[in-house]
Amino acid sequence: MNIILLYVNKVGPYFNPHETYHYYELPVCRPAMVEHKSLTLGEVLDGDRMAKSMYQIKFLEKANENVLCELTLSEEEVQYLKESIEENYYFEFVVDDIPVRDFIGHLEESGFLPHTHKVYLWTHNHFNFYYNQDKIIFVNTTKEHNPINLDTVDRFPLIIKPTYSVSWIPINVEFKYRDNLLQDNSFFPKSLEIHWLSVINSSVLVFLLLGFVIIILTRILKNDFARYNLDEKSLEDAEGDECGWKIIHTDVFRIPKHINLFSAILGVGSQFLAIACGIIGMALLGLFNVHRHGAVNSAAVFLYALTSVIAGFVSASYYRRMGGEQWVSNVNLTTVIFAGPFFFIWCVQNSVAWIYQSTQALPFTTITLLFFMWLFVGYPLTILGGIMGKHGKSAFNFPCRSKKIPREIPQIPWYRSPLAQCIVGGFLPFSAISVEMYYIFSTLWGREHYTLYGILCLVFFILLSVTACMSVTLTYFQLAVEDHRWWWQSVFNSGSTAFFVLLYCAFYYFNRSNMSGILQTIEFVGWSLLTAYVFFLALGTVSFLASFAFVKYIYRNIKMD
Repeated sequence: MNIILLYVNKVGPYFNPHETYHYYELPVCRPAMVEHKSLTLGEVLDGDRMAKSMYQIKFLEKANENVLCELTLSEEEVQYLKESIEENYYFEFVVDDIPVRDFIGHLEESGFLPHTHKVYLWTHNHFNFYYNQDKIIFVNTTKEHNPINLDTVDRFPLIIKPTYSVSWIPINVEFKYRDNLLQDNSFFPKSLEIHWLSVINSSVLVFLLLGFVIIILTRILKNDFARYNLDEKSLEDAEGDECGWKIIHTDVFRIPKHINLFSAILGVGSQFLAIACGIIGMALLGLFNVHRHGAVNSAAVFLYALTSVIAGFVSASYYRRMGGEQWVSNVNLTTVIFAGPFFFIWCVQNSVAWIYQSTQALPFTTITLLFFMWLFVGYPLTILGGIMGKHGKSAFNFPCRSKKIPREIPQIPWYRSPLAQCIVGGFLPFSAISVEMYYIFSTLWGREHYTLYGILCLVFFILLSVTACMSVTLTYFQLAVEDHRWWWQSVFNSGSTAFFVLLYCAFYYFNRSNMSGILQTIEFVGWSLLTAYVFFLALGTVSFLASFAFVKYIYRNIKMD
């Protein structure tokens, strides 16, 4: 008979997904020497800590009332179990890459008089193995025995004998389709039923908005081109027109301040756009599924290291073309502009997790691996990209030359101020993804299994389209009031989507989740800040590139004096 390896993994509060501990932290049956399974990088990053269990299970061999061990519990250990049950702790086992989850006990509490509070511990696990020929398709557990009431225990130490039983159930499901069975019988609640309807509704509204903006802007530009391409006498007659973006043609291509920081933002923003495209592409190819623990984490780490060459190239290229000469400083800033904040936030999170002895705290070997991956892969590739960008094009091909003295900017109405542009430019892209944000957060913080990557690809395309469209529109309105400071403003126009993402994070934490505690709060706040920062970098880059192409287009199509 083939031995079925059952690995114990982790335990934690049901409502705090990122507060997990090793299963053997509980006072449970454990072997004399704990033997851990070799894990992938993604599994470690996901908080997995699999170890061999004491369960003796053989393929197609039933078991009934097998004693796992004789467990002697002290008063402190019983109290620890009671507190864990009151926090709705659940355990996770892994059999043939199939997660098996259940609660370690249950709580009965009545708010009516007389008030009752009873804590029960499950001491028997019945495993149901669903199989097809020689393949395990699905595994779950059921409770068939009465639990122990820990509130009635008055003698210590408490001696119990945990038991288990095994049933084998044939099922007509092919091995390649077992993912569907796991999704349909998830231990966690499902809430993705209206996904398609919500996304279609959002998509229709966004496309109508895009069409409206594009049509209006096209008609305005057509009139502008007709007016600005008149002969000199006719142009004098039209001089009093409100639209004045031609007047600032000698200032609109003036290189902005802080070109080192500006170039680094574009470089890292381009890197994250490439990472997003890579992850979505891999997902559409079926490389991620519920049985590949931490596959997305592994892909994100390796893609971040490999795409560092993109960050270095884009940053150095723009820095060089804007007249920068300290390219070493530019490469170093590009390297740390995201890695620096990420490292600081991660240090805080990992330190707190280490204090709490959570499996979310990375082992020293994993930290060393990630550091060397950055040092010997990510950083050298950033330098390589920087060298390639440094030797690229030496200057921009602007259609207009800039004067030495900048033109004075007239007083701007409040509704066309930079702050108003940021609010509009950030809110509309966020509205395009607001529906999808709920499902993504349900995956990250509610343990949903996200599988509709086609929808994610569609929403990503819509987000980029809305960002580019709104950036072009807002840049046009800014130039129309003779404000030539559009370079940095274009980055903040759609980069401000990050602010709305942060607002949604706060809304989700307080109104859509049941998360609590210092460890979970620090995890949530840290990852929320990093997520918003990534949105700023990526969408700010898209916004600038769209505005840059638009500004060159309109000034290339008018007559200059």
